[in-house]
Parts: sequence; structure tokens; C-alpha cells
Amino acid sequence: MKINDSNRINGVSNQYKIQHELRSESMTAKRRKDEVQISAAAKEMLSSSQVMTPERAKHIAELKQSVSSGTYHVEAGKIAEKLLPYLK
Repeated sequence: MKINDSNRINGVSNQYKIQHELRSESMTAKRRKDEVQISAAAKEMLSSSQVMTPERAKHIAELKQSVSSGTYHVEAGKIAEKLLPYLK
């Protein structure tokens, strides 16, 4: 007497395989690429910011020179004061 038919087992596993393939295809179809949209107000803020002022450029150049020469001094107390609220 035969209890399990060999075709029956393959038929069940094949159904799971088909379902898995259908799910994976639907998941890839649903995935979209990320998009970033910058509002007009943000663009205006960017254009009117003080990033490219001559004074700021001079200050950045001085900082770069002091860092490269090794004379830049970091005040650990000020850094700790700024980090303390985030750590609480």
C-alpha cells in the first residue's frame, strides 16, 4: 500500500515556489526611487544665504591655514556645552 504519491509532494512545493515568485515580482514593481523636491522658499533661502560672502570666505581661509599649520586651538569646554543638551 502506498501512502504518499511522489507527484503530490512536488505539486505542493511547486505552489510555494510560484507564490514566492509572484510576491517577489510584485514587491519589485511597488518599489520606487526616492525623490527630493526643494521648495521655492528653500531655493530663495539658499541663494540669499551668507555662505559666499567675502568675510566668510576670508574666515574660512584663515581657519584652513591654521588647521594646516597646526595652530588651530579647539576649546573643549565650548564643545562640551553644545553637546550636553543632546546627551541628556
